Amino acid sequence: MSKPSKVFPIVLLLVVASLGIYFFVVRKGKGADPEGPTPSGSAQSGSAPKPLPPSETVEITLEYSTEKRDWIELSIKSFQEQNPGIKVKLVAKGSLDAANAILDGTDKPVLWSPADSLVSNLFAADWETKGGKPLFPTTGDGAPQPLVLSPLVFAVWEERAKVLLDASKGQVSWKTIHTAVASPKGWPAIGGKQAWGFVKLGHTDPNKSNSGMQALVLMALEYFGTKTLTVDQMLDPGFQKFVKETESGVQKFEASTGTFMTTMIQFGPSRYDIAVVYESLAVSELDHAQGRWGSLHIYYPPITIWSDHPIAILDAPWVTPAQKQAAGKLVAFLRSPGVQTTALRFGFRPALTSVAIKTGDANNPFTKMQQYGLSVELPDAAQPTDGAVVRNLLMMWSRVVKK
Repeated sequence: MSKPSKVFPIVLLLVVASLGIYFFVVRKGKGADPEGPTPSGSAQSGSAPKPLPPSETVEITLEYSTEKRDWIELSIKSFQEQNPGIKVKLVAKGSLDAANAILDGTDKPVLWSPADSLVSNLFAADWETKGGKPLFPTTGDGAPQPLVLSPLVFAVWEERAKVLLDASKGQVSWKTIHTAVASPKGWPAIGGKQAWGFVKLGHTDPNKSNSGMQALVLMALEYFGTKTLTVDQMLDPGFQKFVKETESGVQKFEASTGTFMTTMIQFGPSRYDIAVVYESLAVSELDHAQGRWGSLHIYYPPITIWSDHPIAILDAPWVTPAQKQAAGKLVAFLRSPGVQTTALRFGFRPALTSVAIKTGDANNPFTKMQQYGLSVELPDAAQPTDGAVVRNLLMMWSRVVKK
């Protein structure tokens, strides 16, 4: 028998190698993917680019006061369309309720926008007292920036308002409301109808909602006839009696101003005759109110208190650098002139002074709702109330009023 040729194995290897090269070239020419076929909708098929993978999408949570819900939701929808790589989760909650939830660790947002700087300043002090570093600076470029403005007003059903105006010489006042609420005669005590019964006053819980806290401050300012308040005034027995008797006209202290205002429109004067709310909320509900229970009007107290709706980027352990960067983009967007202008249609006054309140837009409420008492010009504003005064005011209220 002859020995096997040494040439055969070499030839076999060359054949196998040639076949391998052939199949590789053929598959490459067909655009094959070594991990599987090209998915439809990819850049290779000529369709839109793939969405950003989860690792490249930044999610941020914005916790905000409920009264600006409609404007916030509209604005965030537009922001998301322009910034698909940033996902914004919205949480609507009363200002003081949200502050307490963040303080105890229940809520961990990236951005927080209460209704008033007073709330954010009180919260900042509480956070530092708790032992942590400042959650955000209260001064300088990194401090919370105002988004929109709204003063506190009385929203009153027109027929009731005429009685209040006659009894208080043309000004809806806390002292006149107190007289009617404290009297066992109810509305007839100031010239109202017997059928109206007792005066039904409404405002939110001052320990949970900024508008309720502001209502107390307005009450105190009128009682003492001043634009500033002191701690010792909160200890005045006469003032405490005035507050207790006035608050007896409130059947339930709601946690959210937005929820409370909706209830007023739904049930009318059978539930509330007078409401202490933000101007923006009253404006948003004026059209809904007309024709349901008579006409609802806005009245401004002698001294104005502003809500500036600040927005803060939290410097918290749960906030990543990428989230801070995304949050900065959102803040800049909300404070841009175009977005600020859209706030007008919801009854807010833009925070940017470059954005006019009076415009040629026929749907601008500051033009079309003057017949219901809405005014661009406002009374003097009260000076910012010191945090220690507010704490003692709330403590006093809890001792003599809390239901």
